[in-house]
Amino acid sequence: MAIKKRKVSPRQKMINLMYVVLMAMLALNVSSDVLNGFKLIGERLKSSTDNSSLQNKAIYNTLSDAMKQNPEKTRQWYEKAQAVKAISDSLYDYAEQLKKKIAVEADGKDANVYYLRNKENTEATTHVMLAPGIGQGRKLYNAINSYREKVLAMVTDTVQRRIISNSLSTEVNRTAKLQGKNWQEYMFESTPTIAAITLLTKLQGDVRYAEGEVLHTLVSNIDIKDVRVNQINAYVIPSARTVVRGGRFSAQIIMAAVDTTQRPDIYVGNTLLKSSNGTYETVCNSTGDFTLKGYLMMRNGDGEEIRREFSQPYTVVEPSATVSATMMNMLYAGYQNPIAVSVPGVPTSSISLSMSGGSLTQTKPGEYVAVPSKVGEDVVFTVMATLEGRSQEMGKFPFHVRKLPDPTPYIDVTGADGNTDRYRGGKPVSKAALLKASGIGAAIDDGLLNISFKVLSFETTFHDRLGNVIPEVSQSTNFSERQKAQMRQLTRGARFYITRVHAVGPDGIERTLPSAMEVIVN
Repeated sequence: MAIKKRKVSPRQKMINLMYVVLMAMLALNVSSDVLNGFKLIGERLKSSTDNSSLQNKAIYNTLSDAMKQNPEKTRQWYEKAQAVKAISDSLYDYAEQLKKKIAVEADGKDANVYYLRNKENTEATTHVMLAPGIGQGRKLYNAINSYREKVLAMVTDTVQRRIISNSLSTEVNRTAKLQGKNWQEYMFESTPTIAAITLLTKLQGDVRYAEGEVLHTLVSNIDIKDVRVNQINAYVIPSARTVVRGGRFSAQIIMAAVDTTQRPDIYVGNTLLKSSNGTYETVCNSTGDFTLKGYLMMRNGDGEEIRREFSQPYTVVEPSATVSATMMNMLYAGYQNPIAVSVPGVPTSSISLSMSGGSLTQTKPGEYVAVPSKVGEDVVFTVMATLEGRSQEMGKFPFHVRKLPDPTPYIDVTGADGNTDRYRGGKPVSKAALLKASGIGAAIDDGLLNISFKVLSFETTFHDRLGNVIPEVSQSTNFSERQKAQMRQLTRGARFYITRVHAVGPDGIERTLPSAMEVIVN
């Protein structure tokens, strides 16, 4: 059963008050008839002391039962309790011996401590306690001081320490000091027998009270009813185990208590975890959000079963890595270069991007269009992320800027199946499809880029039957009438060339293409 702190009862307070009043009356040298009141006080003090002894005995029995159930946890407190019992019994028994000696000195060998005939006898107390060489007063004084210090060392409550210190005090009042009296002279010199025995009975009650307070303190340190612990450790629970440089590391620092002598049974789901230290491990073969659930089972000091549920969510993600070719960090000037940005562990909605040396437009979270302004001048992208309510720079990334490469000229021709194809020369093309084409185009179309250029002008070179070169020039992207007329005169297997193609790209730079396109008529 649980043990609660005792309070001083009203009855005990009244006994203490009566003791003070009667001692004051004794100090005034009142009539010996008044001394009969000390008998009543002594009986009340003995009854209170007996009750304290019974309560202390119950605590000792509880400690003994706890020692049998869990000796490893209880042993140190049990041994301290036995030490307290030894020193308390020693002082208690010594006070009882002094009471008997005083009674025998007053009434003879057949004296009864509780039924004194010579209650007013003052010489008996003086002889037993203060006689030169054999007086017990000094020995009692030292015993009380020693006991008080040992008991106070085991009581932590400040109020109880003050009560014990006052009840077992050996200080004398100012009047006694002026008279040159020490404690034993002040207490026992010319003191009636009944008063001295009452003083010693009170001392016995104070001993049992102090003993009980120590026992309550010791019991509070072990498992009697509630689940208690014998080891306290410090733990750090981080909000995340990965922190970006410059970010905030957040963790909850707690003090957790464990019982190393009695490990709980841990159930994950409904399966008992076979682990000596409570560690759970599992292989994560699939991604997603999961929750570790289960419960702990253990018994308290009374053998009652205690169950506590637990639940811990966790997330499993795919392994990720980024590989980039640093030599290919390149953008084209004047062109709308698509840019994508991401930061592991940070949602794209919390990421922003800025750029130097050009314009940057966001198309959707994590995706942008960058247009550098000058060829040969590097641009720098700065990635920012919002972490825990504040903006954090995640890095700077330089890119080289170069001019768009030259496009390749082509003719859009329509085949027999109705599909349009880009004819780039070097193979036969039907005369009919050629005559249906309106002109030529130019584009970068290499599988990575698909950038169209505007053709401003171009030249065609034909050969007549005599081998003479006939150049024709178009000042637009379309074939001129003279070029169309020359194509109509071509026979099967004839060929002509398209050269001096002048075009402008999305970067606004005009250029003359160095390559020529050979057209073979089928």
